Amino acid sequence: MVRFQRFVLFTALVGAALVVAGCSNPTATPTPDPAKAAPGTTPADPKGDGEHGHKPTAHGGIVVPIGSDSYHAEAVFEKGGILRLYTLGQNEAVVLEVEAQPLTGFVKVEGGMESESFVLAAKPQSGDKVGMTSLFVGHLPKDVAGKKVEVTIPAIRIGNERFRIAFKSVPDGDHGMPTKVPDAEERKLYLTPGGKYTEADIKANGGVVASAKFKGMKAEHDLKPKTGEKICPVTLTKANPKFSWVVGGKTYEFCCPPCVDEFVALAKEKPDEVKPPEFYRKK
Repeated sequence: MVRFQRFVLFTALVGAALVVAGCSNPTATPTPDPAKAAPGTTPADPKGDGEHGHKPTAHGGIVVPIGSDSYHAEAVFEKGGILRLYTLGQNEAVVLEVEAQPLTGFVKVEGGMESESFVLAAKPQSGDKVGMTSLFVGHLPKDVAGKKVEVTIPAIRIGNERFRIAFKSVPDGDHGMPTKVPDAEERKLYLTPGGKYTEADIKANGGVVASAKFKGMKAEHDLKPKTGEKICPVTLTKANPKFSWVVGGKTYEFCCPPCVDEFVALAKEKPDEVKPPEFYRKK
């Protein structure tokens, strides 16, 4: 009986020692700490990012999910009522070629009851295979061009499946950001002087257009700038020093590239309305 009790006691002591050794084992894998991620990496965000309209895009448009994010499209609303729709893969950085097909769209003023139809024609980009396209272009009806609109495309064929696409020209939560000007107009806007926008300004800005200078840069709109902070001259949201542009020999800061378009146009067409940079601060 005594031997049995000693055996039990010995076993318990050994077990306890193993537990202690296991807890203090320096080779045990620790629980990852997001705040201590290795340099050059970004900790995973458990909340995710569902605001497609605020992600950086190649053409300054709105990222639209297709089929619960199976695919995507980038919708670009241009002045003159032009709508460009670029097709993308599940990874939004991947260009997606689909069967060249005319798309029928329906558009209405945001919150309106009546819609009008229009057609988006296939306009293959350089590199698209024969019979395929990664771009569709259409003209919105004149009475809705330039307004906040809702667009529905009942069917687009991708492989053997058909998908419905619906989006707004100004995503929910957006602050009414301006749209990018068409490429041809953009070159004329930025590379010719006028009003307060001079040849010296063009040279100071690198002799390029805004979409080229800021390509791939992410625009994040802070709708609640603090008192004293610089604000975008166009939207009055918080300015971002990454999106700066020289006008009249002075450097202005904006929230996104399309706002630079608007301001340069203002400087050329209505120079008296342009205030000095220090004017654009949150009061």
